[in-house]
Amino acid sequence: MANLQKTTMVEPQQALPGRNTAMQVSNRHYVNGEPIKPPFADTLETALFGLGCFWGAERLFWELDGVVTTAVGYAGGYTPNPSYREVCSGQTGHAEVVLVVFNPEKISYPRLLQVFFEAHDPTQGMRQGNDFGTQYRSVIQYATEAQAIDAAAALRSYTQALRDAGTPREITTIIEAATPFYYAEDDHQQYLAKNPRGYCGIGGTGVTCPLPTTEQV
Repeated sequence: MANLQKTTMVEPQQALPGRNTAMQVSNRHYVNGEPIKPPFADTLETALFGLGCFWGAERLFWELDGVVTTAVGYAGGYTPNPSYREVCSGQTGHAEVVLVVFNPEKISYPRLLQVFFEAHDPTQGMRQGNDFGTQYRSVIQYATEAQAIDAAAALRSYTQALRDAGTPREITTIIEAATPFYYAEDDHQQYLAKNPRGYCGIGGTGVTCPLPTTEQV
């Protein structure tokens, strides 16, 4: 049975206090050796996606051609510099998210949105599969107004695709401006590369998310 307390967003005044010190993580991607912390090259863009447990979600993105580096962490909540245990308690308000740093000349933001929607079930509210809690909510945090427009268009497109496929549930994905991103502990960075048999809760609906017909990348 789901823990109902963990599937209800904590009120800001009740959130854990956190700390002023940022999490110390290695600034090297375990798979490709690229830095996972800014500054990033001016030619690159960033995206933030929450689609359930961030272990499998991160691997999904680092395997894409055009994605330069990735990292996992927490965003959308109230507690500064939270720990994994604190986020799992449901008392920080954060979602587990993936930071995706990409080269827009090689992969477009709409393509990343397509991967995002197809990789999970965005109709499940505060859960993903057997993972229950506010940390597993579906969320897109946009870095620019152009990303906000693309995200809204992708959501409309996938809503129609799900309806056409006979899915009665509404998409619960939250689209919001980027909030502070807090890096998760080193053990969680590129977790499935370090632990190939580790848990991966990623699983989509089986319905394709259409891209605009003008999409070329």
